[in-house]
Amino acid sequence: MSSSLDGVVARLRAAGCVFAEDEAGLLASAAESADALDAMVERRVAGEPLEYVVGWAEFCGLRVAVEPGVFVPRRRTEFMVGEAVRNAPPKPVVVDLCCGSGALGAVLGTVLEGAEVYAADVDPAAVRCARRNLPAERVFEGDLFAPLPGELRGRVDILAANVPYVPTGEVGLLPAEARDHEARVALDGGEDGLAVLRRVAAEAGGWLAPGGRLLVETGERQAEAAVAAFERGGLAARVAASEEWHATVVVGTRR
Repeated sequence: MSSSLDGVVARLRAAGCVFAEDEAGLLASAAESADALDAMVERRVAGEPLEYVVGWAEFCGLRVAVEPGVFVPRRRTEFMVGEAVRNAPPKPVVVDLCCGSGALGAVLGTVLEGAEVYAADVDPAAVRCARRNLPAERVFEGDLFAPLPGELRGRVDILAANVPYVPTGEVGLLPAEARDHEARVALDGGEDGLAVLRRVAAEAGGWLAPGGRLLVETGERQAEAAVAAFERGGLAARVAASEEWHATVVVGTRR
């Protein structure tokens, strides 16, 4: 196989990569040799996500390490970052829950001066990856809030939870890059997609500081039910939506 850039573009285009030229450039810049480039192109042509092949994803202008099997941060989630930043007090305590690669926490820790950032995920592969993007001693493995240090109770100013919200019956309809390569636990939100969100909303109040905020991304059609779950958890809730980002975020505030 030719390892020339033109040859790479041709192979990617034939495999259905819409942005073949851009991807070819990224692959070429990441490859240490012609043989390495050939191997990387083979992986991409076989359908592996580009972020796994090059080892990183760009998120809010930050290069975030991403490993195979770990949820790839989505561009639409940058809208949630913006909402978090607008609502953050000085030197906030931040928790990135269901953190995946830790992209949210990494960006918030960079943008918010003096931020004290913690993260947790139930998936060991995600935790291993997040420890590359965040201070390793502040990334915890376990189910939702369970592994977090108890001293954080009542202190969290920004709780950003990118929970899985795809209904179980719709996981098979996701693009192949997601359904075939990302961990199911990062995608499957239960029968209506809100199973994990409800659990987070029910417990969040005990961890938030007075005036602290919980932010969760969800689907547009799920927003009303998500707001109800937040309110049952004792939070004042509102919906923030963006047509530009195709994003819907529910923001809950501890009264």
